[in-house]
Amino acid sequence: MFNSIKKITSKYTGLLIRMDDISENMNWDFMDKCESLFDKHNIKPLLGVIPINQDPELLKYPKNLKFWERVVNWQNKGWEITMHGCNHLYTQKSDKKDIFNYGGHSEFYGLDYSEQLNKIKVGLAEFKKRKIEVRSFFAPNHVYDNNTLKACKDSGIKIIIDGYGLFPYRKFDILFIPQLFYREILLPFGIQSTQIHLNYWDEKYFLNFENFINKNFNKIVDLNYILNLSKSNFLKNTINYSVEKTLKALRRLR
Repeated sequence: MFNSIKKITSKYTGLLIRMDDISENMNWDFMDKCESLFDKHNIKPLLGVIPINQDPELLKYPKNLKFWERVVNWQNKGWEITMHGCNHLYTQKSDKKDIFNYGGHSEFYGLDYSEQLNKIKVGLAEFKKRKIEVRSFFAPNHVYDNNTLKACKDSGIKIIIDGYGLFPYRKFDILFIPQLFYREILLPFGIQSTQIHLNYWDEKYFLNFENFINKNFNKIVDLNYILNLSKSNFLKNTINYSVEKTLKALRRLR
């Protein structure tokens, strides 16, 4: 009995490595170090690529003129390429009325449907012309509204790497992969994604990350693993519902 429980628990426990703000301009020293680390353990992270980066905060980092060649190479290695917004410019503000009650500035929230659809299609075109497959999305600063989700679905994207929950869940005809923490934390049960911003790292942070990966590499999962899991059962849906309601309530109190 205990072996069966342990087997089930192991199957539904893991961490998806989600890397944010992957663009021509970023901290390439740490990107190169992470790539070597991931290759060492055969880890296939999910890279949130900004297709047309115009964020002045990100443009100050070194530019890699062979960026898109790197992206193609990452996908050829089995890494998941996801779309992280279109240009990463915050022109809107949600006041915690967004899908996750997150609040703050947004690239998408509040724009009408046609504007959001155009942004997503323009971004996807950058990948398509380089024959890069994209099947998932996450918005800058975690801020979405119903038009964002509809625009994603109408563009063929039905996977969002964001949300609250211990397990991936389906809502609005979209599969959400929860993203709960701002750093790498492996819970004893459940499957979520982490959030990594290389541009904010220093050498000490990388060493801590390296130690975490060396210790927990066997619990790092990729998107295909998550998609191949059986559909969520009643227990997982119940847990996710409770976690989502609790975290959204806490967000409103910030």
